[in-house]
Amino acid sequence: MLFIKTPVKGMPEQLPEDMVIREYVMRQIKDAYRLYGFNLIETPLIEHIENLTGKQGGENEKLIFKILKRGEKLAESGADDLCDSGLRYDLTVPLARFYANNMDKLPNPFKAFQMGYSFRAERPQKGRFRQFIQCDIDILGDATNLAEIELILATSEMLSRLNLGKFKVRINDRRLLKTMALASGLPADQLDTVFIILDKMDKVGLDGVRDMLKEEGFDAAAVEKYVALYQGMNDTYQSSRSYLTERGMTDFDPAVTDNLDEIIRVSADLLQDKAQIVFDPTLVRGMSYYTGPIFEVELETFGSSVAGGGRYDDMIGKYLGRSVPACGFSIGFERIFAVLKDNHFTVPDTHENVAILIDKKAPKEKVRTAIEEASVLRAQGNRVLISWRNSNAKFQKEQLKTAGYTRFIEIFKENYS
Repeated sequence: MLFIKTPVKGMPEQLPEDMVIREYVMRQIKDAYRLYGFNLIETPLIEHIENLTGKQGGENEKLIFKILKRGEKLAESGADDLCDSGLRYDLTVPLARFYANNMDKLPNPFKAFQMGYSFRAERPQKGRFRQFIQCDIDILGDATNLAEIELILATSEMLSRLNLGKFKVRINDRRLLKTMALASGLPADQLDTVFIILDKMDKVGLDGVRDMLKEEGFDAAAVEKYVALYQGMNDTYQSSRSYLTERGMTDFDPAVTDNLDEIIRVSADLLQDKAQIVFDPTLVRGMSYYTGPIFEVELETFGSSVAGGGRYDDMIGKYLGRSVPACGFSIGFERIFAVLKDNHFTVPDTHENVAILIDKKAPKEKVRTAIEEASVLRAQGNRVLISWRNSNAKFQKEQLKTAGYTRFIEIFKENYS
């Protein structure tokens, strides 16, 4: 049998120098979210297939890594009933089940923080893998927009700690998306198709959206009316109500626009120059479980969003039979890591990384002295590696420098330097 040394496609490996950056980012995320009162929890990598295929994950349900039944259960299954579980494609679906199962043990509202792997069987590309780390914060049990504001502030705090440069928070509401489409005369039972096309605006432009809607067979007059709602749009709007009224729309719920505009106004006032907060009527978010405000964060230095989320008040109720307010924000950890690595980011460190290299012919007492010195340095908080000195010491040092070592102590046969 031929063994394969490369990893499965889309399943990344991490070299030591990469893990230094990744661990640093994880620490910054944990520290930032701890300040906002979020509680770290853990959910399983594997979920019930019924939960994963419950028409809550949108296009991601087509990307599930399904797991076959085992033993007798598999032998007794038919062709349409071979799987009973799968790898989670995000952290929100498992969180809903977790909360429904443990809510009696949790405070209300509950501020949850998760960090772990998710899996999607999609085409790998830069910053997007089949196995990837997600970092989610969610507030469960709060129906007010305090939840959205806290999520935006906490995520902005985290991004600011990483010095990723300027970023923009784009905000919309799924209810406004629906209102705009219906007011244009587009059919209510085909809104998912409309929104999938609208979500391509940044790639195909407004004319491309018009053409794609007509190609799907939507009424031409309705398409033109719909597209007109996005004419002359820019990325500086801070009021959804002003945007809609400027385009002659009156048939919208003022409670929805007032709620959204308050989120934008308060977040912008508190963040000041840390981030730009704008209303984006084209923001869709792919998950079908969103029920209200939705948001995404994009960096000026990156071509797409690095975080996103929204309100999903109906999901937990499917487990409990009653509605539970819920809102969450997910960070694209792999994309942030890619940005930092591309920018040759170096982890700030107040301690030394010391490598002690011992000549293989050094006497035992010098080896013992080296070990004792390493203990002293480690007690001071320094990272210390002890290793035998290779014959090609220059190459060995270059490798260690790549791994972050900045100071070298070499122990030879006759002298200690």
